[in-house]
Amino acid sequence: MDAFVQKLIAVKPEDRQIAWQSLGFTAFLHYGINTFTNREWGDGKESPLDYNPTDLNTDQWCEVLKSAGMTACTITAKHHDGFCLFDTAFTSHSVMSSPKPVDVVASLAQSCAKYGLKLGIYLSPWDRNHPAYGTGKAYDDFFCAQLEEVTTRYGELYSLWFDGACGEGPNGKRQVYDWPRYYAIIRKNQPQAAIAVCGPDVRWIGNEAGYTRSSEWSVVPARLRSAEGTAAQSQQSDDAAFRQRPISSQDEDLGSRAFLANEGDLCWYPAEVNVSIRPGWFYHPEENGQVRSVDNLLDIYEKSVGGNALFLLNIPPDDTGQINPADATTLRALGQRLTAYQANLLVGAEITYPASTHPGEVLVTSDAPVTLTRLIICEDIRQSQRVEAFTVDAEVDGTWQQIYAGTTIGFKKICTFDRVQARRWRITITQCRHVPVINFVGGALV
Repeated sequence: MDAFVQKLIAVKPEDRQIAWQSLGFTAFLHYGINTFTNREWGDGKESPLDYNPTDLNTDQWCEVLKSAGMTACTITAKHHDGFCLFDTAFTSHSVMSSPKPVDVVASLAQSCAKYGLKLGIYLSPWDRNHPAYGTGKAYDDFFCAQLEEVTTRYGELYSLWFDGACGEGPNGKRQVYDWPRYYAIIRKNQPQAAIAVCGPDVRWIGNEAGYTRSSEWSVVPARLRSAEGTAAQSQQSDDAAFRQRPISSQDEDLGSRAFLANEGDLCWYPAEVNVSIRPGWFYHPEENGQVRSVDNLLDIYEKSVGGNALFLLNIPPDDTGQINPADATTLRALGQRLTAYQANLLVGAEITYPASTHPGEVLVTSDAPVTLTRLIICEDIRQSQRVEAFTVDAEVDGTWQQIYAGTTIGFKKICTFDRVQARRWRITITQCRHVPVINFVGGALV
């Protein structure tokens, strides 16, 4: 094994990253003062009196999410307007000053426990309401105090989510976020929580449209971890790092051998696909007829969860305080489609895996013919990500026929093809970084 390959396969995930990716399909819940002002980004001048849900019901949120096959949810505890959905000691710009003074995060935490869902929190560092924003340490002290609140009150969190939005404060200056200080608080209070997307554990896929790469690598340049958080910072010295080719989560190739050939440090940095079920991120009544179709959501699911990423689907509760019927109906129908993945049609089949050679072959033999439209393949990512190209063949009427060709596998690959009936299936690893470590093969009829 040459030194470069050894360097590539030495990069492996932390336990918190594996636990995060194992969740597969999760929800984003954009809810807050914008829900009642019909805006996407508030300006921080809203009155808490505007927040007035007629029937807040976080149990209903969780019931709908569970019916869709989701495993976790992340709530916008504070968006850029600074309005807090939790009981905070550090500002009156919160639900506690509204006609319905209920700590929404606490209510959701109880509902998540009841329905078996993990809870994550989005806390915007950009606060358009707080007068100290843009002053430096004074504002950071305030934000860290709130971060202490949300990371110590609501039980175990699976994720803290930051988008890095940064605008001018009342003094006309932008706040320079003290990310290391924020991360230290999270690691202290929630050591198992993954920090996304301006964070060291999870990266943004690069768009909010549901587009996914055909080759998604979790082994990427370490400098990508800071690329998003430092995008607004200019070069301060003649540093060689600044002279390298620019890098962004939006780049199509982030992890091929050719791309990594001239890189220094590498890291395990898996991708998250975040997209909204509606055109907007917060609820707008005029979008009730613009909910994504079940087919579209299934396609995104298969390309994200089945493309070595995690699917974070935004579902904005409406101004009643519940998930709107238009969204709920679609989500329940999606959940019905996804039940096909709960039954592995290759259970009981004999599977042989590559032992000590590469490229290698996985052969699946069932006692009787099985009809499939999906083949699910997983690598043991604890051994890093190794597969670079593969094909899938089915033996039909005594002849092997290629039905799929792909590149990366990673945590999970969902291979989609037209209906095929066969008793023998073959996965041929045609290119890999080292001996492929495949630890699961399954089949579904979707």
